[in-house]
Amino acid sequence: MPSAELPGPEMNPLRLREVTVPNRVWMSPMAQYAAEPDGMPTDWHLAHYGPRAVGGVGLLMVESTAVGPLHRTTSADLGIWTEEQAIAHRRLTSFITRHGAVPAIQLLAAGRKGSHQVPWEGAGQNGSVGVADGGWDVIAPSAIPFGDLPVPREAGQADLDEVVAAFAKATRMSHLAGYRAVEIHASHGYLLHQFLSPLANHRTDEYGGSPRNRMRFPLRVARAVREAFPADKPVFVRITATDWIEGGITIEDAAEFAKELAAEGIDLLDVTSGVLVRDAEARPPAREGVNVGFASTLKEASGLAVAPVGQIGGLAMAGRIVGDGEADAVLMGRPLLRDPYLALRNRPTDKAAWPTRYHRAL
Repeated sequence: MPSAELPGPEMNPLRLREVTVPNRVWMSPMAQYAAEPDGMPTDWHLAHYGPRAVGGVGLLMVESTAVGPLHRTTSADLGIWTEEQAIAHRRLTSFITRHGAVPAIQLLAAGRKGSHQVPWEGAGQNGSVGVADGGWDVIAPSAIPFGDLPVPREAGQADLDEVVAAFAKATRMSHLAGYRAVEIHASHGYLLHQFLSPLANHRTDEYGGSPRNRMRFPLRVARAVREAFPADKPVFVRITATDWIEGGITIEDAAEFAKELAAEGIDLLDVTSGVLVRDAEARPPAREGVNVGFASTLKEASGLAVAPVGQIGGLAMAGRIVGDGEADAVLMGRPLLRDPYLALRNRPTDKAAWPTRYHRAL
């Protein structure tokens, strides 16, 4: 088809601060559980991320990377809490950059969803790993467990200060590693999401109760990350639009949080939803582009750039979303696991788009 060779709106560049992303089709962070026990990246990470960078995505978001050893989900999580780890990450960032994509990294504190098994072993993410077996104690805003995982310890002021400091240090290490954007993970049931949702946060101090109090700690983290990252590089937040269950976060709550994030200097919202509780009814519905409408709402409320994630299956849909102004970019996960070269599929014979070494196949 002649039109297949013409780049759509999803292929337009996007400038965020002093970083220009070459297109609007981005790779969503997806945990690989392939790190060394000390959080170091391995050959698997280069083999996994390399083809997606070569394959034309504009921004490649490296998976949830723990800001400290006690903030991991599993012992196979990537980490970026030391200088040694940061230097090891340069192997990834240099390859991604050389092949035309912007390297970004998602920073994580797991909270009550920490210290469990990798998904394909035993009970997987439902299976706790105790301290005696190499696990660690976990914290949360309140002593409310996630599903069948152990009851977490309610975080005290010293714990909260440590988390803020850990995010700030991990941000500095991300800059040292060569990442050109960082993302704060404040969704999918992890620690910052736990503080935001009244279903997980039953505190009666300044960090609980009203929506303003519940967003106080995540905003402390956002402020620390923004201050720790160079002013010419953007900071993203993965934000929850709704918990999909009565009594949880609503889109109105998310809009207020988004406005506060804008005031802190955040540059883009990665919009998702759900997964706060282990309840089938609280999962996002199986619906194409399930978070696109939420992204549009949060964009209007906050004035920030937005990029929805979730059930965006291909370039045609990405082009419609960006072309209609519903979002500034899209994040794609599973489709890029299936096809590392998805971002180039609309240009099957365009030698300017495909790597020179593959031109013999065009």
